[in-house]
Amino acid sequence: MTDAPEGPAEGEPERGSRRSPRVGDSGSPVGSTLSIVLAVIAVIAGFFILRAITDDDGDSGSATDDTTSSVLGSDLPADTGGAVTTAAPGPTTIAPSKTGATVSVANASGVSGSAASMTQALAAAGYTMGEPGNNTGGSDLTTSVVYYAPGDAAAQAVAQSVALDLGGLTTEAMPNPPPIDKGLGTSTVLLMVGTDTAGKTIAELAGGAATATTGAGGVQPPAAVGVTTTAAGG
Repeated sequence: MTDAPEGPAEGEPERGSRRSPRVGDSGSPVGSTLSIVLAVIAVIAGFFILRAITDDDGDSGSATDDTTSSVLGSDLPADTGGAVTTAAPGPTTIAPSKTGATVSVANASGVSGSAASMTQALAAAGYTMGEPGNNTGGSDLTTSVVYYAPGDAAAQAVAQSVALDLGGLTTEAMPNPPPIDKGLGTSTVLLMVGTDTAGKTIAELAGGAATATTGAGGVQPPAAVGVTTTAAGG
């Protein structure tokens, strides 16, 4: 017998010795290879998940843009191609009135006393009248006309009322200077009495317009008063 320890039995690892890790065919540890494979799979899976999320966001934004365009387009007129148009304001309508302006009458007919008689008739009809006079044009008018001060809405309204009461005369802006020999004074409306209205009462002049108005709509014309005088002036 010897004092030397017996060696390990055949096939039994030596006590105290470290086991070597398992290696693959390529010589690399099997655990390291498995970790790399799992990491690659995780990266690929993350890429596809991120791509799916990005595609969903893009589709949602496109749908929102389409919806917004559809809503905005529905508010626009179909016949303007999407362009917004603004309607132009209509003309201002001035209602006839007997108050708010003074009326002067000028005789442009050659019939003596025409301006004075018409002044009295209009005063009796409710107008504020100035002093009558004569035409400065030198020639008689065959058609009467009513002038009003430009830019004066009240004068225009009174001029329209006079024109209607006398059978539908034409109203125009006042020329400068006004064609009346005595001037206008404070008057802003001027009636030029032509041969078509000279010597006639307001009732006679309104009669023709009354017939036309009544035939068209059955509306009676405003009341008119006629006064005939033989004044020397106007």
